[in-house]
Amino acid sequence: MSDPTPGRPFGAVFSASCARASADDLGEWLAFAQAACDEADEVALHHFRRDLDVMTKPDRSFVTVADQAIERLIRDRIQARFPDHGLVGEEYGDVAGRGSARWYIDPIDGTHNYIRGVPLFGTLLALEVDGEIQVGVLSAPALRERWYASRGAGAWAVGAAGNEGPRRIRVSRVATLDDAQILYGSAAELDASGKVPGFRPLLQSVWRERGFGDFWGYALLAEGAAEAMVEVDAKTWDLAAPLVLIEEAGGRLTDFSGARRIDRLEMVASNGLLHDEVLARLRTAD
Repeated sequence: MSDPTPGRPFGAVFSASCARASADDLGEWLAFAQAACDEADEVALHHFRRDLDVMTKPDRSFVTVADQAIERLIRDRIQARFPDHGLVGEEYGDVAGRGSARWYIDPIDGTHNYIRGVPLFGTLLALEVDGEIQVGVLSAPALRERWYASRGAGAWAVGAAGNEGPRRIRVSRVATLDDAQILYGSAAELDASGKVPGFRPLLQSVWRERGFGDFWGYALLAEGAAEAMVEVDAKTWDLAAPLVLIEEAGGRLTDFSGARRIDRLEMVASNGLLHDEVLARLRTAD
């Protein structure tokens, strides 16, 4: 994944420059991802708010039968349609492809919400080609909402909250922290990480802060409802789809050092206008 060019760290032109395929290919991949998420939504809703078999993985995180069923379904669809493509999945690991394309699969982002009957969960699916994420879908069936993007074609949302849609979405134009709403995953995890000594002072300096984690925070940012999102312990499958969504919406996503990457278990996403200032504040305890 390349760093932004000097003088153009974010925005529609930069995002479009990250395309690694034709518009026809991008459209085909996005349509496939949407169809796969349609099926995933049915599985997720079938098990939601019912008795679930919940298992604990070696890292002490939880997984349900729905997580496993959705990932198996999506893997089967990908391997049947694109046998040369690789796979990176939360539940069943990596499969090397025969080319430079690979899919990132998060079958249920927000598993803890899902287990407890909270409707803030979704399937995240994204395709990477030559090191650049090309398409991404974030599908939240209990909310009846979905967000998606492909390089050069904009970021879009569809669902009940927007009178069905689709509607094009963009990040906000708020340019001062005094007017900003900051979102984050887990405050306790951010504090414990030791990576962001300025996290608490940052929250005290903004207009409003809320702990809207998982995919929901990225979606709100892309919609222009917030100006930044901060998270630790984020995996590649958590960030792949949000990356292209946020960049196509005009925003920016990096690790805490400012590098454009999704493999560091840490993330700051923003509307771009406040990105450098948020990073600087997070690094400083004063």
